[in-house]
Amino acid sequence: MDFLATYHLQGLVLGLCSFLIIGICHPIVIKGEYHWGQRMKWFFLLAGIVLCAGSLLVDNVLVASLMGVGAFSCFWGIKEVGDQQERVRKGWFPRNPKRTYPWDNDASDQKEINKE
Repeated sequence: MDFLATYHLQGLVLGLCSFLIIGICHPIVIKGEYHWGQRMKWFFLLAGIVLCAGSLLVDNVLVASLMGVGAFSCFWGIKEVGDQQERVRKGWFPRNPKRTYPWDNDASDQKEINKE
């Protein structure tokens, strides 16, 4: 860490790592929603709380900042899981054939209404 401070690279490292953390969260949201559905929100909530607590307990500013970025990326992931399910409904992303989605019941209800 002294090397980073000596050559004033902490800001660049923080920016690069923030970019990577945010970039890694997007595929996690996609794969998580595909395999676990809305239950993935609980993972993001737990990870965000743990990272927030860790950020408060760490003395190193760079590590604490990265944990904070990770925590709020996880909190943003909670919203994105819901948005991802909507993207699956629209057909923009593949749906998991092993899962039942909330709109599946709506389609069967519509068929029954159309029969009457």
